[in-house]
Amino acid sequence: MKHIISKTALMLPAALLVPGMAMAEEAPKLNSGDTAWMLTSTVLVLLMTLPGLALFYGGMVRKKNVLSMCMQSLAIASLMSVLWVVMGYSLAFGEGSSFIGGLGKAFFSGVGYDTLSGTIPETVFATFQMTFAIITPVLIIGAFAERMKFSAVMLFTGIWVLAVYAPICHWVWGGGFLGDMGTLDFAGGTVVHINAGVAGLVCALVLGKRTGYPKEPMMPHNLVLTMIGAALLWVGWFGFNAGSELAADGTAGMAMLVTQVATATAVLAWSVAEKVVFKKASLLGACSGAVAGLVAITPASGFVGPIGALAIGAAAGVVCFCSVAFMKKALGYDDSLDAFGVHGIGGMVGALLTGVFVSSSFGGAGLADGMTIGSQVFVQIKAIAATVAYCAVVTFVILKVIDMVVGLRVSEEAEREGLDITSHGEQVLG
Repeated sequence: MKHIISKTALMLPAALLVPGMAMAEEAPKLNSGDTAWMLTSTVLVLLMTLPGLALFYGGMVRKKNVLSMCMQSLAIASLMSVLWVVMGYSLAFGEGSSFIGGLGKAFFSGVGYDTLSGTIPETVFATFQMTFAIITPVLIIGAFAERMKFSAVMLFTGIWVLAVYAPICHWVWGGGFLGDMGTLDFAGGTVVHINAGVAGLVCALVLGKRTGYPKEPMMPHNLVLTMIGAALLWVGWFGFNAGSELAADGTAGMAMLVTQVATATAVLAWSVAEKVVFKKASLLGACSGAVAGLVAITPASGFVGPIGALAIGAAAGVVCFCSVAFMKKALGYDDSLDAFGVHGIGGMVGALLTGVFVSSSFGGAGLADGMTIGSQVFVQIKAIAATVAYCAVVTFVILKVIDMVVGLRVSEEAEREGLDITSHGEQVLG
C-alpha cells in the first residue's frame, strides 16, 4: 500500500526559492481519476461492515441474538470513526518511531482539503484507512458472539484499536519495522485478518464456551442473511484490495482480477472438501469458503497473478475448512462464528503464499531487491510471528483489565434468554 503524504501548499513556495527545484522535484498533483476510484473504494469497504458483516454474522447466530450482532457492528463502526479522528490515524500513520506513530496528526491536525497523499486528497486516504479500522474489530466479535456484555464489547474494541490495531498498522504501512524489513501485505493480511483472528481466539479462550456448547444445538437462524452478507463482502472486497493501490492503474486492475479468481476457487475448494468429508456441500460452507478466499488473497492481491490466485484460493478453501471442521473440536475452544478459523488461519495462508507467488516465475510482480522465494517467505513468517505475539499478549491484558472493571460476560440467565432482549430490549418477531 502506498503512503506518500505531502502538503502542496507548503512545497510550492520552497520550490520557487531554489532555481530548478520545481523542475527537479515536481510537487505531487491531484489526479481526479485516482481520487474518484478511491472515493468509490472507501464506500465499498464501508459496505463490507455495514451492512455486509452485520448480515453475515447476524444470520449465523441464533434468532435471539441477531439484533445484538447488528447493534455491535453499528456501534463499533461509529466508535472507530471517532477514535480514528481523535488519535488512531495519527498513531498509525503519523511520524513517530518504528513501533508507533506520534500524535502530530491527532484530531486530523494538518489534514486539510489541499493536503495530498500521493495523487489523492489526504482526507480520502484517511477515510479509506478509517474503514479498515472499522471492519477489523467488527471481525473479532464473531469469536465471542452471544456472550459478551455490550459495555465490555465497546470498551474492548475501543482500547484494542488504539493499542493493537494502530501499532501493527504502523509497523506494516506507516513506516514501521515490518515494512522496513520487506514484509509484503498489500491490503491487510497481517494488519487486518491475522490481527483480528488472533484477537478473536484470545477472546474465545478468555470468555469460555457458550452455555450449552457443544451439547446443545446452536444452528444459524437465517442463512439467507448470511448469503446476502457474504455477497456484500465479496463485492466490497474489490474496494478493499484494488483500492489499496491508491490509484486507478494496472496494479489495481490485477488486484481486482485475482480477488475474484481466488474467491471463486476457494468456494469450490471448500465445497469439495465438505462434500468429501461430510457427504454434503452446504450454503454456509460455500459462504465461509468465499470469505476464506477473500481473506487469503488480501495480502497478495497487488503482488500475484492469476496462477498465484488459483493456488492461494484452493489452499485457503481446504486449509480453512479443516481448521473449522477439526481444529476447534480437537482443541476444545468455542470460536462462535469461526473468526480465527477463517480470518486468522486464512490470513496466515495468504501471507505465507504471498512470499511464494510474488515471484515473476508464477506471473507475480517479482521479488523486490533480488530476494529469493525462500528469503521472502522467511520475512513473511517473521511478520506473522510478530503480529501473533503482540496481538495475543496485549489482547489478553486488555480483556483481563476490562473483566476487573466491568466484567466481560453476561449472566447465564441473560445468555439463555438472548442478548437482543437482555442487552437491547428488542427482539425479532415472527
